[in-house]
Amino acid sequence: MTQDLTLYAMPSSGNSYKVQLLLGLLHRSYRQVDCENASSALAQARAAGALPLGKVPALHLADGTILSESGAILWYLAQGSAFIPADPLAQAQMLGWMFFEQNRLEGVIAVRASLRCYPERAAQATPERLAALLEDGHTLLALLDAHLAGRNWLVGDAPSLADIAVYGYTHSSGSRGGYDMDRFPAIAAWCARIAALPGYVPLQVPA
Repeated sequence: MTQDLTLYAMPSSGNSYKVQLLLGLLHRSYRQVDCENASSALAQARAAGALPLGKVPALHLADGTILSESGAILWYLAQGSAFIPADPLAQAQMLGWMFFEQNRLEGVIAVRASLRCYPERAAQATPERLAALLEDGHTLLALLDAHLAGRNWLVGDAPSLADIAVYGYTHSSGSRGGYDMDRFPAIAAWCARIAALPGYVPLQVPA
């Protein structure tokens, strides 16, 4: 398949990773432009207009159209695939989890990880803020774990965009965010199922 897609991505970002993961699961070929956090490449991409909303991920299509926002990109790429359920109710439930991830989970899990992993944000990583994010994150992860108990996927009987979106930051919340994932066995089993899917690609964390 020709490389008709170019993805501007931050390798360490869960939002970029969601798109990379779906592309892998769909076995889609693409070209990637790495724009790591605080890098000159990111600044250059912004200056060149490659990131219309000023952030990654951004997917460039063959006709010059640029798509922004990870959820919108996932929706576009998954059209016609099994990752979008056919049933309207299941679609709504899938979107509900995608909105939950962006509106609640990312603002806690991803923020704590960024404070711990990016040196330029160390000044914002006060003990009080880290403690609050830890408590809030454990609460949200417990909610997710309870939903996954007794089921394989977030919605229905097959993996959907909901699983890909929520997995993006959740799977590294222990290693990067410092959350106690031993508390959440259902999440661990779910993460293992996703990692076993054909075409799975891991998060690219710079050394």
